[in-house]
Amino acid sequence: MDHNKINTLGQLKKAGWKSKSIKEELRDNLIHNIKNEVNSFSGIHGYDNTVIPELERAILSRHNINLLGLRGQAKTRLARLMTGLLDEYIPYVTQSEIHDDPLHPLSRTAKQLIEEHGDDTPISWLYRDDRFYEKLATPDVTVADLIGDIDPIKAANLKLSYADDRVIHYGMIPRANRCIFVINELPDLQARIQVALFNILQEGDIQIRGFKLRLSLDMQFVFTANPEDYTNRGSIVTPLKDRIGSQILTHYPESIEIAKMITQQEAKKDARTEKAVYVPELAKDLLEQISFCARESEYVDEKSGVSARMSITAFENLLSTAERRSLMNGDDTTTIRFSDFTGVIPSITGKIELVYEGEQEGGAFVANELIGAATKTLFPNYFPEIKKLVKENEETPYDKLVEWFFNNEGVELLDELNNSDYQVLIDHIEPLEDLVQKYQPETSKEDRNFMKEFILWSLVEFNKLSKKRFTEGYQFNDLYSDFVRGM
Repeated sequence: MDHNKINTLGQLKKAGWKSKSIKEELRDNLIHNIKNEVNSFSGIHGYDNTVIPELERAILSRHNINLLGLRGQAKTRLARLMTGLLDEYIPYVTQSEIHDDPLHPLSRTAKQLIEEHGDDTPISWLYRDDRFYEKLATPDVTVADLIGDIDPIKAANLKLSYADDRVIHYGMIPRANRCIFVINELPDLQARIQVALFNILQEGDIQIRGFKLRLSLDMQFVFTANPEDYTNRGSIVTPLKDRIGSQILTHYPESIEIAKMITQQEAKKDARTEKAVYVPELAKDLLEQISFCARESEYVDEKSGVSARMSITAFENLLSTAERRSLMNGDDTTTIRFSDFTGVIPSITGKIELVYEGEQEGGAFVANELIGAATKTLFPNYFPEIKKLVKENEETPYDKLVEWFFNNEGVELLDELNNSDYQVLIDHIEPLEDLVQKYQPETSKEDRNFMKEFILWSLVEFNKLSKKRFTEGYQFNDLYSDFVRGM
């Protein structure tokens, strides 16, 4: 149906247009997508066997939906993607405030227009992306905001008494008729405001300042909530929960591979990732492992969660750290170094909620601990495990490297070293090349230096070497020399 050629109610009837509720729209288009193996929620990773099937079942059941999960679990993204399941265009009475269906008008305005003009009633078309309404629930939200109130200015201009329903100013929910309406952080909505939603969800009528309006609003409600809210800030009142058809639990990525896909998709990338800054695959794994470690850390509040945004902003900061260094040194290109992870600390400290012990230690300390924990976790995937206890005279793969540091005065890896000086310094530590050649021989030339630094930092975490931070970089030493200096 060519919507550009249909501008009146008569033309709409002649074209054979049939009204359909929004829930039927969503359902019919989802059925079409499932039959044709079309992904209705592209760009969402890690939910293929968990959240998405539940969401699709809820849509098929014509349910209002509550997405329950910690922050940064793509709850709002899922709701926004539901607009893709709507028909591309729907007709509505042009002057209607609530997108009245021309064949089944609800508002007094639309009914009067159709009664007055008949088949000549002007029709407009609403695009699917304009059928998404979103409201963040905050304690200051009122019933007037959501449902409506009496407008004294309208009453004065039209010379109407307050007993006339034409003095009503509709709120966000009636104006979202025939649309998807999302209320984010539902528990933050005051209980008395939640109560005002009961009839809209169940019976389809609304009350405004004593007016009882039988408006059978045609809406798809999607609520989002954080489990933490049930105890810390507020709760969803039981009768409202009872009226929400499906409650779907979201979750964080279950593997590093899925987490990497999300980060690479969402990070604000530009040409520098292709031309100026090379990112080794191990660096990407390490970045994601930091988030996994944070979710299990004793310093981090698990009820608050660790958002996927932490990895995304950390990746952007990692690129910027390397880019800044190359700009300062006049290098056209550079590769991510392990020391660049110092630059992601601001992304970590701003994204995690610390428990009391974490607050005592401080955000920067916890961030460094998480980087260390991530390093320690990944190391056995690439190199032989470092045992806590070693028998006397028992040789380990790392003896030569530890011995090298014992016989030398240590190494200072400066944050802003240019590419050539950095290469000379890494090549100077000869046992690193032997370890990479023996255990990771297929490592590409671009990834080799990062793999070597990975060994250094890991040996520090396993107490085989010492590392000290100073103003301009890091100093690596053997443990014995460090102990003697301390004395």
